Amino acid sequence: MRSRPLRPTLVVAAALAAAGLVVPALTAPASASDARGGSREAYSEAVELRFATFNASLNRAAAGQLLTDLRSGTNQQAANVAETIQRTDPDVVLVNEFDYEPDGEAAELFRDNYLEKSWNGSTPVDYPYYFVAPSNTGVPTGFDLNNNGVVGDPGTQAGGDDSYGFGLYPGQFGMVVYSKYPIATDDVRTFQHFLWKDMPGAVLPDDPATAAPADWYSAEELAVLRLSSKSHWDVPIRVPGRKPVHFLVSHPTPPTFDGTEDRNGTRNHDEIRFWADYVSGGSRAAYIYDDEGGEGGLGRAQDFVIAGDQNADPFDGDSFNDAIHQLLGHPLVQDPHPSSAGAVEAALRDGRANLTHQGPHAEDTADFADGAPGNLRADYVLPSARLEPLGAGVFWPVSTDPLFRLVGTFPFPTSDHRLVWVDLRLPEGRGR
Repeated sequence: MRSRPLRPTLVVAAALAAAGLVVPALTAPASASDARGGSREAYSEAVELRFATFNASLNRAAAGQLLTDLRSGTNQQAANVAETIQRTDPDVVLVNEFDYEPDGEAAELFRDNYLEKSWNGSTPVDYPYYFVAPSNTGVPTGFDLNNNGVVGDPGTQAGGDDSYGFGLYPGQFGMVVYSKYPIATDDVRTFQHFLWKDMPGAVLPDDPATAAPADWYSAEELAVLRLSSKSHWDVPIRVPGRKPVHFLVSHPTPPTFDGTEDRNGTRNHDEIRFWADYVSGGSRAAYIYDDEGGEGGLGRAQDFVIAGDQNADPFDGDSFNDAIHQLLGHPLVQDPHPSSAGAVEAALRDGRANLTHQGPHAEDTADFADGAPGNLRADYVLPSARLEPLGAGVFWPVSTDPLFRLVGTFPFPTSDHRLVWVDLRLPEGRGR
């Protein structure tokens, strides 16, 4: 991870205008243009930060293509992603579907050529710190994981299905964390190699053609199959005068693109469960081990923010066994219910499956196929109960907003997902 000296910038709470949407104890922005207000001041006792997640769809069909696009400094989609981040100005942001490149080359190119450049009058944003690590996507297992009778060649659809996580090449659909605050790199924990079978009570998929339970994968396959379809990272963010905030990031596999065995749905469920166990700590997290051999979850009174495209909606879609409720119903986790007026407009405009949804349109974060599953809440920023939410929102401007051009309609100019942000006040206390 490359770093540069930290600029002393801390967020002062912004007065956010109402969007005509009622969100308990919180206020959504009136438009995308109002997503960030207030001013930056020197460090004071009131420490307030904005955390965000954005599935930016900065993945490419061929290895190395993202580097080519980012080197050019003129790729329109990358510029749209950068402007979206600039308009919302998070202090810490996870970018999902950002192809992994060794030595942080892609992460630095995107920062230097896009985030630090003004787009359409936006204010450049500086992230002196970032974290990136390998992903399980596109890494061959040597096994026939989709049970189609062949071990797929890397670079093919079948090969992607037979990889540790779906991808046409190693690192496709990876992720990166950017931060305005130092990252405690020596304390980062990654869980790329944690085996699915080592989770007690894992919901392993069942082959419906046999009488045996949970037998979709052979014993030999389970001996190597990793839980995380990308990776799970605990990235501690250092804030002056405060304990680190553990930014817990991941991108579970979509609970679709499989068969009646529901191998992706069950994996999505357990990828989400991993964080529920991790933040519980103690005996519930005793089974967890990281890539360096460290064991267990978070300690008591540790502040955290869980973020990422969880690919699970609390009301609609194809999730297995209410997967996201493992976090939304967790006693140590709170849900600030980010929302937007643009999501409501989109659901009514798109119609079809959206009109049958049980969940609130305002909380949707992804614009999916109108027939099925329709627009869903897939992306989350979930702080620990000790942190005080000050505001939350989804960057989904309505069609009359000048920034609507950044989200648009299908085919999307940026991504089918929307950036989600939450403003938090950190509790008083000494750092370590």
